[in-house]
Amino acid sequence: MYTIQANVSGSRSLEISEENLLTIQKYMLFHHLISSNGVVSELDLEKLRMNIRSLIASQESDCKDLLDLCIDVIYHNNMKAFGLQQLINLYKEWEAKIPVEEIATEAE
Repeated sequence: MYTIQANVSGSRSLEISEENLLTIQKYMLFHHLISSNGVVSELDLEKLRMNIRSLIASQESDCKDLLDLCIDVIYHNNMKAFGLQQLINLYKEWEAKIPVEEIATEAE
């Protein structure tokens, strides 16, 4: 379990599970999400929310992992642009620690 800061002052935080990070990876939710300037805005958070809604609506099979991600993280009351930036940073650190063999196995 990981904890990210959800606001600039540090008075709010979010708990991020390994399953949440795996869901982000599985659906490649952060690919092409942020504009070229690298600044995360509320519009980027809204874009992510719309992308996830679309994925859930188009799923024919069980999408419990996406629903859990929405409830626990993406639609959490504390999630704002700053929190999304922290989540993206956590995801990048987490992804860098995954062994190359594990990534190849998951892709198959």
